[in-house]
Amino acid sequence: MTQSAVPASITRRLSTLDRFLPLWIFGAMGLGLLLGRLFPDLGALLDRVQVAGVSVPIGLGLLWMMYPVLAKVRYESIGAHVADRRLLGTSLVLNWVVGPVVMFALAWWLLPDLPAYRNGLVIVGLARCIAMVLIWNNLADGSGEVAAVLVALNSIFQVLTYSLLGYFFLTVVPGWLGGSTAALDISMLDIARSVLIFLGVPLLAGYWTRRSLIRRRGAAWYEGTFLPRIGPTALLGLLYTIVLMFAMQGDRILDRPGDVVRIALPLLLYFLVMFGVSLLVTWRLRFQYADAAAVAFTAAGNNFELAIAVAIGTFGIASGEAVAAVVGPLIEVPALIGLVYVALWARRFFPATRGIPGGSREPSPLPD
Repeated sequence: MTQSAVPASITRRLSTLDRFLPLWIFGAMGLGLLLGRLFPDLGALLDRVQVAGVSVPIGLGLLWMMYPVLAKVRYESIGAHVADRRLLGTSLVLNWVVGPVVMFALAWWLLPDLPAYRNGLVIVGLARCIAMVLIWNNLADGSGEVAAVLVALNSIFQVLTYSLLGYFFLTVVPGWLGGSTAALDISMLDIARSVLIFLGVPLLAGYWTRRSLIRRRGAAWYEGTFLPRIGPTALLGLLYTIVLMFAMQGDRILDRPGDVVRIALPLLLYFLVMFGVSLLVTWRLRFQYADAAAVAFTAAGNNFELAIAVAIGTFGIASGEAVAAVVGPLIEVPALIGLVYVALWARRFFPATRGIPGGSREPSPLPD
């Protein structure tokens, strides 16, 4: 695809579900508010049966919105690019050092008086993207193979490091800065428990599903038949969780609409800073465009499903941390669509791929 052939509308290449994701989320919020008004005792009813401090009905939604996402990850692709230490090293530093630090700095700078929302944004910054990044990367003609490897690597790193980094950025660093005691009452065990339940369980289930079904039915059937059927149900799990969440605390959010705007600002800046820094770093390292796009979108995106699950599992569904995590996908979808256009424009500055100026290549079909 040449420079003049940049798509007139990126959104037309998105599926209907992804294209209108903000609309579905707003609809879920509205339905939750309505249920909260009609059934004011719904929160107490949901909390009657708990496992690991989380309501069972809510926990089921959290697990389900993670499982289809993790069943899509191509774990077997890690070995194919593991020898490229420069690419993997760059991505790991951007995702697990630069990303959390940038979000922490923005949260403390712009929300100094709102520790709960600040904590929620820190949780978002630690949850590296493992789902929507594949869509944004494909729209920008990035390398699907590299993106799959980075997603698989991030999935593993999240299990291994999320609780440690969460404790460090929510407890240790705020203590150095004289943070409020609300940020210091979190144990590493609480975060680790949430991660192991809401990431570890669906990750194992997704890995086992992929491995067993590909062995029995083949990769073509799994990618072409099974995933298109199960993939969209992740959105149902997300919307179900948001409905329950807003049924329990929607009035509180409506009473303070300015808070939502304040949460949105650092999120928007985060996407812009991370994407810009990632493109600049990969340009200086002379990455081919397709690889640079995969690295940039992986670094800029976040796993809001995991962030919501950890926020609810650690702080509760009625917490400010959970509210901050839910605002995330409302900002991410329009922001990342805009960054797709930026990436396609910036392609001209990168080394050629396969002998074509500007790293251009034919777009591959979108994953279902």
